[in-house]
Amino acid sequence: MAARAVRVITGADDVLVAETVRAAVDELVGGADRADVLDEFSGEEYSVEDLVLSASTPPMLATHRVVVGRGFARFGAGQLEPLIAWLADPCPTTALVVEWNGGRLPRKLVEAAEAAGGQRIAADVPSGARNRRTWLDERLADTSLRLDARARQCISEHLGDELARLGATLETLEAVYGPGAHLGPDDVVAYLGSEGDVPPWDLTDAIDRGDVRATLAVLQRMWGAGRHPLQVTANLTAHISRMARLDGADAATEQDAADVLGLRRSTFPARKALDGCRRRGTAGIARAVDLLAAADVDLRGRSGLPPRCVTEILCARLAATAR
Repeated sequence: MAARAVRVITGADDVLVAETVRAAVDELVGGADRADVLDEFSGEEYSVEDLVLSASTPPMLATHRVVVGRGFARFGAGQLEPLIAWLADPCPTTALVVEWNGGRLPRKLVEAAEAAGGQRIAADVPSGARNRRTWLDERLADTSLRLDARARQCISEHLGDELARLGATLETLEAVYGPGAHLGPDDVVAYLGSEGDVPPWDLTDAIDRGDVRATLAVLQRMWGAGRHPLQVTANLTAHISRMARLDGADAATEQDAADVLGLRRSTFPARKALDGCRRRGTAGIARAVDLLAAADVDLRGRSGLPPRCVTEILCARLAATAR
């Protein structure tokens, strides 16, 4: 007989994992009194056996029990055996939530949870620009707030690559304005905090468009988020190096370019490199390589300029030569 619900929640970001666990607990508790149905285990003191004992105990004052095990990644594979045994014949009135917020999730635990009718929930923000936009849109649609298109765009641009801050941002807005409030960009901007980091492709996209102003604006976001100039130049070197490898390689399609570059998981970076290769041409790519080489020497002290200044000059020149 299957348990009422089994959810194994994983993720590398503690904030997102905690938010997902909280949402799962709220759903599973439902309209019941939390004091009657909820039993949470956290910290270093509890054992797997303690959790299993609670999960095996029928409810006394309610129709079901919700048992939550936090920080489960601290247990070794051998310590999980009591839980795996429980999952083979779970108590049908127990809803179990396991928080696994670090390290590799043991396959035996996943298989046991799935065999009991449970599911694994990944709390991380997905990779890829399109997937991230979809993830953001879904969560903005789920909030009780009624955000217009400009307010949504404002939140997206402000958070940048730090989408894990979205939950706290929406909670703040709801606390200020109340559930169901209609909000525009002027309503939200004051409560967004510092600007978030941006992904590396925001910088390379601005450079490839030849937009010097946007390029420098993206760099300022990166400095504010603590990016080091050497991180930025390493990404730029990889970006231009892909173009150099495609120059003269007879790659006619995105897939051809991916094959040349050895990209297997995604051909999207290959398409960007191919577009950049065609736009710059052999002479333009050679010029970009020269700029990168000169900046590398300047970062080692030749020019005497601060590293951020060297990087800003490099990015501005790369954008200007991409036109």
